[in-house]
Amino acid sequence: MPPPNARYLEHAEDVLSQFLAWHASDGAALVMITGTHGGAVRDVGALMAVSATGAVAGYISGGCIDADVALQAMRALEIGQSRSLRYGAGSPFTDLPLPCGGAIDLIIDPAPDIAAVTACRERLQARKPAHLCLSAANGFKARYTPKLRLRIAGRGADCLALARLASASGIETVLQLRDGEDISHARQEGFEDAEALDTPSALPANCDDPFTAFVLMFHDTDWEVPLLQQALDGAAFYVGAVGSARTHQRRTQHLLASGVAQPAVNRIRGPIGLIGSMRDASMLAVSAMAEIVEAYHIQKSNVLASTAVILLAAGQSTRFENGDKLLADLDGAPLLERSARLLQTVPCAARIAVTAPGQAERASILARHGWTIVENPVAKDGQSTSLRTGVEAARQTVGAASVMILLADMPGLSDAHLFEVATRHAEGYSAVMSEADGIFLPPAMFSDETFDALCGLTGDTGAKSVFAKLSDTAAIALRAEEARDVDTLADLMASLETRYA
Repeated sequence: MPPPNARYLEHAEDVLSQFLAWHASDGAALVMITGTHGGAVRDVGALMAVSATGAVAGYISGGCIDADVALQAMRALEIGQSRSLRYGAGSPFTDLPLPCGGAIDLIIDPAPDIAAVTACRERLQARKPAHLCLSAANGFKARYTPKLRLRIAGRGADCLALARLASASGIETVLQLRDGEDISHARQEGFEDAEALDTPSALPANCDDPFTAFVLMFHDTDWEVPLLQQALDGAAFYVGAVGSARTHQRRTQHLLASGVAQPAVNRIRGPIGLIGSMRDASMLAVSAMAEIVEAYHIQKSNVLASTAVILLAAGQSTRFENGDKLLADLDGAPLLERSARLLQTVPCAARIAVTAPGQAERASILARHGWTIVENPVAKDGQSTSLRTGVEAARQTVGAASVMILLADMPGLSDAHLFEVATRHAEGYSAVMSEADGIFLPPAMFSDETFDALCGLTGDTGAKSVFAKLSDTAAIALRAEEARDVDTLADLMASLETRYA
């Protein structure tokens, strides 16, 4: 028997879990939307599982259409053949129109690749984006993101009201409460894992990922700065704090005085909520949750959401004739400023800059633009060591699902090209590199299954050698003016000439 409300499971993780359970017993078919035209109830990639006994988990459109899909799926199981169907405009099922006048295309696969289905489910359970390609889908690959998770820190009625609303919506919620009485109330209401906030200097470990929202729900200067600083150091896609505009201004001033970079402070939503000045805890909860859900749906479409951007800035400038090339003047500012500004306002899992010992000025510039600085003590041993330093930081500190590799000495790079690379990578490739004049080069993106290979490189070898050994890769053309790097004074002059040409 399916679990209660299985028919209306929404997230791919839940539908795939139910499918695998049914497949292990009596068998099941998997249904996937591969296209929508006009209005549609569900998005492309939405799933439904249908067991051999006719039980249903998930939904495609609702009502008569879902009932017919279930019958078609049972027929596909009986004959062992996949089916491609259309409902709505242009469909042979004229008695099953879509009220909106649109159409949906879907496939029914009675024997999907169980290894692929299991891998997709496991990545989602590990809170990493996943892809799934059904054999009957003619190469269509659906992309899924982990569920929304909420972490609330604070005290009082506001915390519990937001936690209740989240729980009622099926959202995993982590409660961190200041008062013992609040913890007692929370546990009575079913939040058994509510954590105690004991001292500002000993906070619970930060397990936020790119699909976690953090909300601070109390006023206490001693606690606000460490809690917000911890959240900003993590990967949460949303960081918000209750309070008036004046309270938020005071809070941001304290954070800046504590050394938090301005770009990081700018990430904080405050006052929180789509509707201002909510005085009742229940109404504040609805207002805040609406804002969080809106931000989550934006995050779901962000192709860099779970990516750690790694800027390699530990080069020794051995070929540059006039000191440190990254500090050389380019249009009245250090050349490094251009790379430091890349993706500055884009939510990523992390922005990690790798520098070498003795490069304090480089580190200062990068930190000012919101980069997390990681020092490579053996940078002189070649680029592979800096790449390994960055990838290990991405893996250990934020659990990134992918990395984007940039070189700091390419001042012509644009955010537009980086988004092109990321968008192509989001289609499910293990790696994507830029290409100029037939040469593969950064910017590049690599999925987490390649991290061991990247960390295993030695000497002055770059990521291109790993890319060459992969089968599922793609390349994005890079314009000549963006591909130019700076190794010598002549290169710097050429970059200036290009800018003013």
